[in-house]
Amino acid sequence: MLGNATFYNRTIRKIVVAFGTVFNDIYLVRYTKDGLTAKETIKVPLNWGAKEKYITRLTADPTLTKSIATALPRISFEMTGMSYDSSRKLPTTVRNFSANNATSVKTQYVPVPYNFDFSLSIYVRNTEDGTQILEQILPFFTPDFSVTVDFVPAMDPKYDMPIILNSVSNEVDYEGDMMATRMIIWNLEFTAKGHIWPPVKTDKIITTANTNLYIQPNSLLEQQVYVDFANGVGRFSDSETLRVAGKDVYGTVSYFSNVSNGILVVNSLNDYLEVGDVVRGDLTGATFTIKTADKAPLLLSKITTRPKPLNAEPDDEFGFSETITDGPAT
Repeated sequence: MLGNATFYNRTIRKIVVAFGTVFNDIYLVRYTKDGLTAKETIKVPLNWGAKEKYITRLTADPTLTKSIATALPRISFEMTGMSYDSSRKLPTTVRNFSANNATSVKTQYVPVPYNFDFSLSIYVRNTEDGTQILEQILPFFTPDFSVTVDFVPAMDPKYDMPIILNSVSNEVDYEGDMMATRMIIWNLEFTAKGHIWPPVKTDKIITTANTNLYIQPNSLLEQQVYVDFANGVGRFSDSETLRVAGKDVYGTVSYFSNVSNGILVVNSLNDYLEVGDVVRGDLTGATFTIKTADKAPLLLSKITTRPKPLNAEPDDEFGFSETITDGPAT
């Protein structure tokens, strides 16, 4: 789709498996009349399927003699729906990276958040059996319980998936004659806050990162202009105050070139310098006329970052070296 090669991360399958794994080791202990001595221990079977399917199978065999697969107690679960969760949406352009080899890395855009709805049903014959199974589940959901899932093994991070318990209800089947088996059903509704992952791709390794800090020429913080150097008088010194003749405009010299290009950088201005303005220094008395104003952004500094050592691979331990070049004097 959309020009991508076929991919399948098995995300939904892993969410279903992770949910079912939470409930696959529940045991039911039956005691003697004194309530203290364990008489029988049963591992409660867990199956995938709709509640209606198991009700039909269980009620079709009231004596519970046909197959062990329909014996009570039993737990079944199914995924009943899924919906997009905008509250957990991350910026679409954010990507995760993982080491691949010396010249490339694996990359993957952030996943799309979805809520997965699950319904879990507990089938028992006795009230005591139902409450015992229920008490092995409810204390862990407050109201959520998180499981760690390795959704995409090709990428390094593992994710915690919260499973939220939304509701608990029960129903008792009293219909039928006196010979029919009574069945008690506990229904639990859950929401798993999972994700669906896009494809994993391969990109080249970035070995150098440049960070350029600019100020637009119309910024009052700092402005770069060019003066008529050949017809001016004197030379401005750094940090002296400049004033515009005939105007209430002033600022501080940040940089003045020593060559005939006549670059003048002024900061802390209270208004913009314009072509034709005559500027005079309070300290040196130097006077120049502004010939042009630079329309390009003013480079304040450039930071170059490289790995150290330069031959480090993505999964190595390495540091960084930084080279900072200040402007505009450079």
